[in-house]
Amino acid sequence: MVEGVIPNRVVGAITVIAIGILLNILGLGIFCRALFGLATNALPTFFGLTVGLCVYQAGTGPVGATVFGVVASVIVLVLGQFVFTLLRVPILRVVIALPFAVPAAFAGYQAAYELSGHTMTSGLWREIFAVMGSIAVGATAWVRFAVLSPAAPGMFGRRPAAS
Repeated sequence: MVEGVIPNRVVGAITVIAIGILLNILGLGIFCRALFGLATNALPTFFGLTVGLCVYQAGTGPVGATVFGVVASVIVLVLGQFVFTLLRVPILRVVIALPFAVPAAFAGYQAAYELSGHTMTSGLWREIFAVMGSIAVGATAWVRFAVLSPAAPGMFGRRPAAS
């Protein structure tokens, strides 16, 4: 063996470990992104899962149950946004948006609480991170719901276009 030369199997092991760490970080990021997406759409996701499970129990196969569940989720989201768009009174818009934002905030709390439990042992810090996660997910759900639905004419200081 020549001095100063690292054996090939050591370099290979280090490379595999580095690639493994990078792939774990990438996988965790993808998982967190999917979890965040599901949490911000908690009401349509829950409704779609409920419909899918009911249809599956009624005898439809897994593909049919998946299709029914996805269609039910889309219908709930689109119907909520449509009603939100039609309403012109801000308090009624809040009443329509709350059922979408509150479950999202609760799902964000639970997700952040459980994920923080894997990294820290202090109950106080777990609660702090869970509340921060709840606020972040609830606010994101609220903003996404409001942004995807155009504001009614004359809302929020905007004047309707002159005819």
